[in-house]
Amino acid sequence: MKRFIGSVLLMTALFSGIAFAGGSKDANAANKVYLITMDQMDQHWVKVNEGAEAAAKELGNISYTWLAPDVKDDNKQIECVNNAVAAGANVIMIAANGPDAITAALREAESQGVKIIYVDSAADYPAEQFLATDNKAGGKKVGETLLAALNAKGVTSGMIGVVGVNAATQSTVLREAGFKEAFAGTDFEVLETQYSQGDAAQAKDMAANFIAQGCVAVYGSNEGSTVGVGNAVAEAGGNVIGCGSDASDMNKTLVKNGSLLCIMGQNPYQMGYLGMKSAAKVLAGETLSPDYVDTGVDIITKDSL
Repeated sequence: MKRFIGSVLLMTALFSGIAFAGGSKDANAANKVYLITMDQMDQHWVKVNEGAEAAAKELGNISYTWLAPDVKDDNKQIECVNNAVAAGANVIMIAANGPDAITAALREAESQGVKIIYVDSAADYPAEQFLATDNKAGGKKVGETLLAALNAKGVTSGMIGVVGVNAATQSTVLREAGFKEAFAGTDFEVLETQYSQGDAAQAKDMAANFIAQGCVAVYGSNEGSTVGVGNAVAEAGGNVIGCGSDASDMNKTLVKNGSLLCIMGQNPYQMGYLGMKSAAKVLAGETLSPDYVDTGVDIITKDSL
């Protein structure tokens, strides 16, 4: 039984801002696996690629390519999907930008015999398997960690800002929902999410605006948003608390220096590694089970670092 959805395509790095961002090649034309992520910017996607590449090398009979837009953009991701199909992809592993935009491209890919596997974020279209973090649970854990820290400071009410990516990316929307759930029944007010498209500079400005409004805390739902939150908190000083998602080197540094209370750490390497192993099974004609693979989450604090 199938499940879930994704999107994206590649033209040339020069003219469309889409690149072949690595991969191991093999002469076996019947085993072409493409990884298509949301962008090339986040260290998270670099780790997904590293896991996929390592598994491809272990398997030995996979021709592997990583395609990614230079920025989060539905049309560029669709181009990546179309380019992978045109290049003879047998399996596409994809982190969907949103639930709907790339469904037509995925439907066309499947009509050409391409198998779809989701990593990190699914679209609203059936796939062989979905490997990802339980994002809602992870977001709730961050919220609970923040709530405990606020209570420990004697802060029992106040406004909390949220800096997200966009309203369509399933993984970050689920994190925001889980984060907000942690404050249900309290006297805290979680304000309407502001969307930065994952751009750290935009996120910093949005977080600074939340702080200027008197927020007691600000949350970022992905790597870039969290970097922006941490930098805004560092500049503001005072009693505001920052927290967020994705264990990039920069975010770990912000946790270490106290600009962020905590971050939700995923296992992107596992997503890529296990996703490639699943791709190999699909190529061998196997049916994948289970439909959904939880790749785990950790809450990283200064103490756990």
